[in-house]
Amino acid sequence: MRPTARLLTGGALAVVAVAAGGLAAPSHAADTGVAELEVRPVGVVPGERVSVRTTACGPDGKAAGDAGAVGAGRFTLAPEAPGAASASGASGAPGGTAGGGFRVPPSAYPGTYEIVARCSDGGRRLTGDLVVTLASARRSAHPHGSVKTGVGGAVGRDPVQTAAGVAALAVAAAGGTWLLHRRARGDGI
Repeated sequence: MRPTARLLTGGALAVVAVAAGGLAAPSHAADTGVAELEVRPVGVVPGERVSVRTTACGPDGKAAGDAGAVGAGRFTLAPEAPGAASASGASGAPGGTAGGGFRVPPSAYPGTYEIVARCSDGGRRLTGDLVVTLASARRSAHPHGSVKTGVGGAVGRDPVQTAAGVAALAVAAAGGTWLLHRRARGDGI
């Protein structure tokens, strides 16, 4: 879910809870069945690999993931070994961490994409956001080559093109001189 939609949904839930006579408690969000996926790295360029983890699928730690929004299709989150380190460096929870991953297609457009997974035990829906950019902080883009403006000189020397250009200019000059000469003589042009 996008951050704006989360903000609006959270605000609407708070209004409903206050109208019902109570304050929205954090446990209310857990009742909706939506939990977060750990998506690492959050920002990627097309063609890079993404790791996805969660501890929300219980002791068996299995889930079916879907990265179709970015064009990567389905992937599997399988149980990780107890104590396995995540991409953020945190230690995994014993017996309840599911992990998997996918590669962002090279044809992916920049933007924010929702990655979804469903736990195999109970069907709990999990979400996380992935940001696709044109250049990552690790690999900055530096311009190279010439600027293609559509106007200017030749890129290289081609004697055939040069001779054709000189010949065209000579024909134009000769034709212009002939027309001016006829006009000056009064030949009816």
